[in-house]
Amino acid sequence: MRLRNLKNKDELINNCTYIINNPKDYKGKWLKEIFKNNKPIHIEIGMGKGTFIKEMALVFPNINFIGIEKFDGVIARAINNINENIPENLRIIKIDASNLNEVFEKEVDNIYLNFSDPWPKKRQEKRRLTSVSFLKVYDSIFKNDKTIIMKTDNIGLYAYSLVSLSEYGYIIKEASLDLHSEEDRFNIETEYEKKFSSKGVKINYLKVVKK
Repeated sequence: MRLRNLKNKDELINNCTYIINNPKDYKGKWLKEIFKNNKPIHIEIGMGKGTFIKEMALVFPNINFIGIEKFDGVIARAINNINENIPENLRIIKIDASNLNEVFEKEVDNIYLNFSDPWPKKRQEKRRLTSVSFLKVYDSIFKNDKTIIMKTDNIGLYAYSLVSLSEYGYIIKEASLDLHSEEDRFNIETEYEKKFSSKGVKINYLKVVKK
């Protein structure tokens, strides 16, 4: 989802107290030097306006959350949103997801992939966040058991991910082609999700685990 840049983008980023500007310096040391606790680390790759990860951090104070983005404009939008009620257990870093192994070393417990770019053309397959190229990167950042939770409105990406994750050794724990029809399932919506589900668009959900 494309977001327009804020006029005060640089000011928001430069004055943000929870953005980590030198994340590679903390590889292997996130719990000791950044969070100063032994709680699990969950990351969201592509956090958009930050609604999901902010609310998750507020609901689950015993988990450390890190929002991942690669564009300043998107990060500024997220900061503008998060600043209204900043969770103590939330950090943001700017990096391309393909380089996450330069930032984490066996430290992440859970990855959220919310409405990632589907990159629908065959030649774009390696850019999909559930392609083998990215799954190999995730291998090096997961701490123990690997857990990926995914939401998308793109049935093509969903079908591709089912196959890609399964062939890579992930076990499907939960799956749904219409997440919002399942009233008992806990779900914090992203801003994108709220917009499109209100128009009747079905949200696909997937939770996979690899030992």
